Amino acid sequence: MNYLKRCRMDWRDKLNAMKGGLPEGEEMPVENVTAKQQKQKEPLRVELDKRNGKLNTLISEFQGTDSELKELAKTLKVKCSSGGSSRDGEILIQGDFRLKIADLLLQLGYKVKRINFPPTSPTAPKSR
Repeated sequence: MNYLKRCRMDWRDKLNAMKGGLPEGEEMPVENVTAKQQKQKEPLRVELDKRNGKLNTLISEFQGTDSELKELAKTLKVKCSSGGSSRDGEILIQGDFRLKIADLLLQLGYKVKRINFPPTSPTAPKSR
């Protein structure tokens, strides 16, 4: 046990000694999150789609390049922990993630047109 304490102190002492000799890091500019740019004028359509008996979330009417479409699709797939595909201005996410995707798109600065969304009760918290 004494050996472990001595080893722990040794590497901590060495690390603290090295800390003084390291150069100072550069400050990274922080992006203002509240001032969002609108990505496109027309809203993205978020709707539920059934293909081969399975539920899918379909995002359509994307205006942009194929690389931007693939990047957005990858972001949505990672956030939803699901698979999917993107082509011809449409993103298909496997599973029913309408609410989550609509919130994510709003956070990313897109307008969203909700289609086939579940009705909200008067006491439910209002979405953005």
